Amino acid sequence: MPIVPEPAVGRTFGWREVLLVGGAIVVIVLGISVVTSVLPSGAQWFVFQSPLFIVIIVVGTVLVLASLFRGPSAPS
Repeated sequence: MPIVPEPAVGRTFGWREVLLVGGAIVVIVLGISVVTSVLPSGAQWFVFQSPLFIVIIVVGTVLVLASLFRGPSAPS
């Protein structure tokens, strides 16, 4: 008789959690937009014309992929 592994038990996320995370992201983006709009023109040029956003996206992607490859953390 083959041994059947137990199904993984994990937390499931509902609409409440999804809406909270989505709302937090919207607030963060709007906050960044407001902060960027009050910067001096030299700083605005750096934000919009330099590869700053590309660097942020690459670093964020690497961090997300690293956390995925690391797998779930052990329960404490």
